[in-house]
Formats: sequence, structure tokens, C-alpha cells
Amino acid sequence: MKCIVVDDEPFALDLIKGYIEKTPFLELAGAFSNPLKAMQFLMANQAELVFLDINMPEISGLGMLNSLRTKPLVIFITAYPEYGAESYNYDAVDYLLKPVKYERFLKAVNKAYDAAGKSKPEKVVTDTSRDDESALLLKSGSQVYRVLPKNILFVEGTGNYMAFYTTGKKILSLLTMKEAIAHLPADQFVRVHKSYIISLAHIDVIERHQVIIQGHRIPIGITYREQFFAKYRMPGK
Repeated sequence: MKCIVVDDEPFALDLIKGYIEKTPFLELAGAFSNPLKAMQFLMANQAELVFLDINMPEISGLGMLNSLRTKPLVIFITAYPEYGAESYNYDAVDYLLKPVKYERFLKAVNKAYDAAGKSKPEKVVTDTSRDDESALLLKSGSQVYRVLPKNILFVEGTGNYMAFYTTGKKILSLLTMKEAIAHLPADQFVRVHKSYIISLAHIDVIERHQVIIQGHRIPIGITYREQFFAKYRMPGK
């Protein structure tokens, strides 16, 4: 589902952009701090959903929406709860109050999918650990798995897929190595091979040419060896 974000507050704009980028069934088509530029974009491009701030300079979100000939689905975002009742007069899908939590964001986009008649993933499989906004959403077939980084042992590149080995299961997701690295916390994971990313917390044994994680032997590539052993120095290194 293609969507854009319009918000004059940089923090709020970046937050919603990040939420969109980690939600498998959303595609970010544009992000604008200036509502006039967003209007210009919508005149030349299609967006099925707009995340729209209400209180903005030059023209409000409500004014912007009124000016559009073809109106996309809209989720209003604002720091002012008094706009809530008015927003529903514009057939808004939902109304989010800043600061927006990811769980609340997901609830709103699910409504948007229903309103658009989209075919959503059949099921979201949730990690049974405590609720945590740092969780990854990994799409695998018709399911979306919500997995906490602390429960990921290592990640292996296999053809067009990345295999996420967790404490409970193996999840295949259609991602590139670059995308997988971008989703994982840099202070908790390290790339040790062209095909492997490992969790530092789950290493059981470190050898010169490999590490062992719960019985899995993972090679350490020459290109990544110096970086890895800078954190884990071996005798004689």
C-alpha cells in the first residue's frame, strides 16, 4: 500500500517514516514537511494512504485535504486531542495522538487496509516475549512474525531470502543482506561472513575461524575477521 507522510515536525516525520519502512505491507512513496509540496506530489502521483498532521503553517492538514480533487485514505496525526472529533467529519480512517506508539500505528493501518479492501497477510505471529517497540516484523509467505532482537541467534543469507534463526523457530523472509543489517541493532549484532550475521549475546564458543551458537558452526570470513576480533580478542591474536 503506497503512502506518504506530511508533518512539519522533523521528529514526528522521521518516526512515522520509520514505522512505515518496517511494516511489510506499506510502501513509503514520499515524506513532506511542507503541505504545499505534498499537494503538488499528489497531483502527479498516486498514494493510497496519507498520514497527515493537522496543525501546520501555510495550510492545515484539513485545508490540504479539502483542496484535493481525489482524496486518498487519511490517518490524521496531531498533538492536539481537540481535533479528534472534527477529523472524523473528513471520513478519516483513524486519528493518532502524538507521540504515536507503534502498536497504535499498526491498528490504524489495519483499518486502512480494511477500508481499501486490500488483501492483508493472513496472520501476524507475535513473539511471546514482553511487548517491545524494538521488535522486527518479518514477512514470511502469508504470515508476519513479530520477533524481538534478543531472541534472534543469527541470520543466514540463502539465495533471495534471509533465514532468521531464533530461540524458537527458523523464519525465511524475502530480504537482502543489506536490509537485514539495517533492521538489526548495531550494538547487538555483527556481520562475520558474506552470508552470516550473528548475535553477540548468543555466542557459545569463539574459535579463530568460526563461532558456535547453539550447535551451529558459523564461519568467520577473512573480510570480517579483524572487525570481529576487535571485540573478541583471541589468545595470540
